[in-house]
Amino acid sequence: MKTERKILLAPSLLSADFAKLGDEVKKCETGGCDILHADIMDGHFVPNITFGPLVVKAIKPHSNLPIDCHLMIENPDQYIEAFAKAGSDYISVHAERLAHAHRSLSLIKECGAKAGLALNPITPIEFAFEAAEYCDFILLMSVNPGFGGQKFINSFLRRAEALREFLIKNDLEHVIIEVDGGVKIDNVEQIVRAGADIIVSGSGLFSGDFNANTKQMRINAEKGLI
Repeated sequence: MKTERKILLAPSLLSADFAKLGDEVKKCETGGCDILHADIMDGHFVPNITFGPLVVKAIKPHSNLPIDCHLMIENPDQYIEAFAKAGSDYISVHAERLAHAHRSLSLIKECGAKAGLALNPITPIEFAFEAAEYCDFILLMSVNPGFGGQKFINSFLRRAEALREFLIKNDLEHVIIEVDGGVKIDNVEQIVRAGADIIVSGSGLFSGDFNANTKQMRINAEKGLI
């Protein structure tokens, strides 16, 4: 069944001011964003450490927006339940770290969250094809995970196009595509045109005037739907 596409803006809290995180979360909500994106890093799967379930639990009361937790960690199955209980509404796990992807995705759903499979830039897109029927969304990385502020990798565009085509052909249009990495006001239109629905952006929104950036990001993103 054909699903009408809707753009969801998801500011990456990795680029927020951690000293006033509650205020930053409120800013995302009043600025017209749709989802809060939390990059969870453990210093093993990626060369950086961010935050865990306790911070997600602390953020939850400050906003009515759903929280999208992107688990860039080793052994994600051990932490899925903790993040769900902390208030995660979306949880994505990396194909590169899953021994049994079906089991992991099923566990996320059993815990009451939307389940997503994340793929690094050169992980074969066929992984997403095989997992799509068990997912609510698929996250295609457009940078190598681990740090904010990286340059967008253009191969995302053809990968997203291939995935979108697969979803349409297999009656899986309810599965939405998320993009994370290097998304800016000046490239979001082509990113959406390639197939992205959830637009994660950190420095592209938080650098400068957040409200103005958010407004222009949405305007440019929705041009990609035309």
